[in-house]
Amino acid sequence: MSIKNIEPSLELIKNYLKLKQSEQFSIPAYQRAYSWGIDECDKLWQDIESFGDSGAEDPYFFGTIILDCSDPEHKKLDLIDGQQRTTTFMILLKALQLKISNALQEIESTQDQNDPTTRALRKGLQRFYDIIMGILYKADDDDLIAIENDWNKAKGVEIITNNSINELYKNDLINIIESQDFSDALRSTTEIKYKKKDNRYTNFFRNFKFFYQKIEEHKSETWLYNFAKVFLEKCQVIVIRSWDIEQAIMMFNSLNSTGMPLADADIISAQLYSKSRNRNQFIERWKNIIKTANDLKLVNIVSIDSILQQAMYILRAKNKEYKENQVTTPGVRRYYVSDHKDLLDDPETLCSLFEKLLDIWNKIKDYSSIKLLLKFNENFKFFLISYLQRFEAEEIEENSILPFVESLIKLFAVKELVDSGYSSSKFKTFLFNENFRLVNNGYSIQLIESDFNNHIKNSWDRSALEEALDSYSGNILVYLNEYLYAKSKGNVFSLRNSVNIEHIMPASGHNLEQIRIDAGMIDQEEFDLYANKLGNKILLEEDINKSIGNDWFRTKKGSTVADKRGYLGSQFSLAQALSRYPKGLWQKEDIDDSTKKATKRILDFIFG
Repeated sequence: MSIKNIEPSLELIKNYLKLKQSEQFSIPAYQRAYSWGIDECDKLWQDIESFGDSGAEDPYFFGTIILDCSDPEHKKLDLIDGQQRTTTFMILLKALQLKISNALQEIESTQDQNDPTTRALRKGLQRFYDIIMGILYKADDDDLIAIENDWNKAKGVEIITNNSINELYKNDLINIIESQDFSDALRSTTEIKYKKKDNRYTNFFRNFKFFYQKIEEHKSETWLYNFAKVFLEKCQVIVIRSWDIEQAIMMFNSLNSTGMPLADADIISAQLYSKSRNRNQFIERWKNIIKTANDLKLVNIVSIDSILQQAMYILRAKNKEYKENQVTTPGVRRYYVSDHKDLLDDPETLCSLFEKLLDIWNKIKDYSSIKLLLKFNENFKFFLISYLQRFEAEEIEENSILPFVESLIKLFAVKELVDSGYSSSKFKTFLFNENFRLVNNGYSIQLIESDFNNHIKNSWDRSALEEALDSYSGNILVYLNEYLYAKSKGNVFSLRNSVNIEHIMPASGHNLEQIRIDAGMIDQEEFDLYANKLGNKILLEEDINKSIGNDWFRTKKGSTVADKRGYLGSQFSLAQALSRYPKGLWQKEDIDDSTKKATKRILDFIFG
């Protein structure tokens, strides 16, 4: 006989919170105390309100809830993940219940009951009031009548028990839910000694007060109706019910072990799980996907969220789901869950794509050319992976992908020099249009290089970029200059993590005044300008940079002191060249000459 272990479902929050008479939510002993504060509640409020204002037809998701349903009596639903949201949903519902009750009384006493608009509004608010009462007090129609006649009938119906050893004020939530009005809630909540103003109350009451006052700011009964409609009929969660506690915790750990916000991944993984033929196998597979993505995130390569997005870019381009010159993209959640539900019907294919992209990033992450590219705008990742997904990871070598990597470097080097940002049509639109072809195996690297080169030559003037390079004071192109110089000399370009930007003529230090005079610059403003020019900067190992500090140029070149190796001990080609520099001083004309050489080197590279 098979045993049901996990059952994921997409549910409206109102349906998730609506329990059977015999059921109750339970917060396990090991869970933390209720820790959501005003900031989290304000974010929740803004999400709901903004979604309502947008007029969107699609539902709004609030992440994943994991319930342990293994209680043999089928009464206790342990909140493995989601106790903060579940508690906050109930607090918001209580604030709504009180304000809707007030609104119904106001309509009854002040408005024309024969007016069709009034009748419709009263009917709608009453319906939402009954729904909320049904959740908070497990009330059917008869119960609602009884509670209206005697509020004491609303008490003693536990919808959530708190077993957390960390929760000091376990009764406050129930006391608030059982209160007949705001004043009753205030009287029944705990006052914490030695605290002042609102801080003397628990998070339960402070959050309840926040929602109550936010609703009160909107005097319109119509607004209240619309807000309640959005929250009750548009807001959803993924509920994963487990009948195996170990499996439930494993699922929780696989999705949340790093503390990262994985709401999109939660939703997508739950959907894939529900469609998978072998669910145990899927869990292991998804855990490996998450682990690999998290490992790559630690070295600033990709995360699970960016993998989902990159896959979307690839699929949209392959299926021509957008038009030429169109650069808008749907959100990841909408793309997979709403617009392309069919993708989630085939977990094997989709997971294989995610795994392939992760394998590729794992293969290329240590390539120096990739490390150089990572210094630029990270939007390049979408288009690099669109091209690389043509190949299996084991087929990729650095030299084989270098022509395309350099094409991207050229374009993003231009972006570093011009006023327009990535969103400019010369960057984003061009790359989106290219993406149609990048995913196509028939689009050769020769054609790619030609398209990039032609676009750059047709879009920018060399002399304008030359002027920008002469005044360039950033650091990214220092890396490119080193790369190009090493390449011109046939040297290996190796980019390590512990690399510093070295100012050949120091920008600060105890010898600054004399260094400025030696450099032939009396004016401090001129000195500051030259200190940050491209020609005054090189790459240098961190330990060497620390050892030489702000020493004289002749010392930096190559000291005989053992702990001051200077440029002579560096593996970077420009530093090695400077160790052989014939002069003992580094002056204004040297910086000018170095800047001119760097400028020509970079321009020759950009314009091919």
